Amino acid sequence: MAEDGKRLIGQMTDQAPKGRARRLADFEGRWHMTRHIVQADGPEARLEGMATWRAVPEGLLCEEAGRLQIGDQPAVEARRSYLWRDDLTVWFEDGRFFHQVPLWGGETGHWCDPDQYDGCYAFDAWPVWQVVWQVKGPRKDYRMRTEYRRATGG
Repeated sequence: MAEDGKRLIGQMTDQAPKGRARRLADFEGRWHMTRHIVQADGPEARLEGMATWRAVPEGLLCEEAGRLQIGDQPAVEARRSYLWRDDLTVWFEDGRFFHQVPLWGGETGHWCDPDQYDGCYAFDAWPVWQVVWQVKGPRKDYRMRTEYRRATGG
């Protein structure tokens, strides 16, 4: 029984998260952002740009801006903002709840009728991190992977 206990503890230790739990302050600053979108039945898209988390009274405002290239179409400017709060909840610009960021990384989700957004955060290579969203619905079927790398001076 003692041997089984050691084995169980070893398994639990092996599965423990790497690094430490993320806090809101970890995200503050400028990040290089690369986003790759693969649609089930359409052209692939790529966004290159910057994401900046800056302090506001409610938490950190995340502002994403970059050039979006869809297939062979001309690139266009793309922008999006979210509010991140101290508890790592993320909110849309219009005040609707989006999702909870897992402190150690891992799965999250968002139901936006009629579409399901399943996300997974990975912080194991911090300060390089990524989030992958798989989106499914009657008119949506795509996978979006975004990688963030802290900008120099950050």
